[in-house]
Amino acid sequence: MTVAIRDSFNPEWLMSNKQTHGSIVMVPKALLTVVLTVAGLLAVTSSVSAAQAITFDDAKRQTHEFIEYYDSIQLSAAQEAVKKEALTALPAPCCSDNTAYTCCCPCNMSLAIWGLSHYLITKHNYDANNVREKVSEWIRFINPAGFSGDICYTAGGCGRPFSKNGCGGMNKARVIF
Repeated sequence: MTVAIRDSFNPEWLMSNKQTHGSIVMVPKALLTVVLTVAGLLAVTSSVSAAQAITFDDAKRQTHEFIEYYDSIQLSAAQEAVKKEALTALPAPCCSDNTAYTCCCPCNMSLAIWGLSHYLITKHNYDANNVREKVSEWIRFINPAGFSGDICYTAGGCGRPFSKNGCGGMNKARVIF
């Protein structure tokens, strides 16, 4: 089989080559360009696809990891804007009158959310929608029963574990589980 790359389809050229060379497949350059462009786009989006494979499987270990990411990963102004867009759209689980971007305090839950965001933005090139989805998934993972939204305003709320409608404490060196 012969593959010919041409700028355009030319019926006369096709007929003459078909008669001379037997079967022929003709691929115009424009079609080849489209195929290569799509292949390139798929390669670029593979980082987001691979990052979506991040799973939550150990709240204790991952909380410590995410807090460490918050402490160690610096965001550029553009990356901070992605974080702000993602987290401003989510109410803080512990104080729903604030956003997940600001919270009312830097509790361990907020530090973990912020660190997870830093990691997703810098290491996996997540956009705001992807960050928001993954952070929401994390919040559901650490407390499948859901959060009341008033933890910070109830007695003992900050000292309870995530799984018991709490903030996990205020000291990142002593996360409450």
